[in-house]
Amino acid sequence: MKKGSGLFVTFEGGEGAGKTTLIKSLHEYLNSLNKQVLSTFEPGDSEFGKSIRDTLLFAEEAMPSESEFFLYLADRAYHVENMILPALEKDVVVLCDRFTDSSVAYQGAGRQFVSLERIEEMSLVSTKGLSPDMTFLLDIEPAKALLRLKGKKDRLESENIAFHERVREGYLTLAAENPHRIIVLDAEKSKEELFKQAKDHLDSFLVKAGVK
Repeated sequence: MKKGSGLFVTFEGGEGAGKTTLIKSLHEYLNSLNKQVLSTFEPGDSEFGKSIRDTLLFAEEAMPSESEFFLYLADRAYHVENMILPALEKDVVVLCDRFTDSSVAYQGAGRQFVSLERIEEMSLVSTKGLSPDMTFLLDIEPAKALLRLKGKKDRLESENIAFHERVREGYLTLAAENPHRIIVLDAEKSKEELFKQAKDHLDSFLVKAGVK
């Protein structure tokens, strides 16, 4: 489901891939084209979601995989209903750091506690069927990406390398299955090169959509 004619673009990738920097650059670029833009993220970009984010990323006690997954779904359902859909209804370009693909990669491929198909089904319930128009997957070897992280690591960043490698493989499988939507970018490139690649793809999409 999608309401309005706003463009919904999501950004995926492992820890340290560079999503935040790319989103900021594309936001500024779209503003230069006089387009209304909302940059958002999950989990936690709402008052409702902040406590969920803190629990997911910084809880000290062990958390069952099922609990982790349902907390992500709760945050996503609120996020879609109260932020993303209202923006799309106003024809805003929404740039979202993580969405349903993250659940498939992290909770499905990474945690391996339930089938990827089941993860996808339940994620679609939380979004009322909303899917991205296009997704940028920033791909990089986990060992290299984790070296970029600074400061105290959260729960996911602190997982072992095998977990992060499974997450990467989960993402690449999704990309292979959804080539019409997911654009894989080499996140080892400089931020300037990464931005140019993403901008060129976004420009092409905007032209095809008749909004540029």
